[in-house]
Amino acid sequence: MLAGANRITSGSDYKAVVRRGLRYVAPHTVTYVRKSREDSPARFGFIVAKNVGGAVSRNRVRRRLKAASYEILTSVRPGTDVVVRALPSALDTSWPALKAELSDALVKGGAR
Repeated sequence: MLAGANRITSGSDYKAVVRRGLRYVAPHTVTYVRKSREDSPARFGFIVAKNVGGAVSRNRVRRRLKAASYEILTSVRPGTDVVVRALPSALDTSWPALKAELSDALVKGGAR
């Protein structure tokens, strides 16, 4: 589980990352990466819309994305904000594939 300091919680922060961050599209996710202040910890946010599935399916996808981000959190540079938007195909994707997509997006975004 991500600590409170490592989560994006406000809508304005989500908007800032999505609008001004770099976008990386993968088959199952779209990842937005934005540099913020260097003295702040890396933060993650997740968007799983209703087109992914019902509430149970959406929560399962969100939990898998959170677990993947927790595993790679120590390698992410401080001051990086990341928002991951799950696409409908993320529901049937394997755990290693989701983790690899997130990791690749962070490498491309210069966050690792």
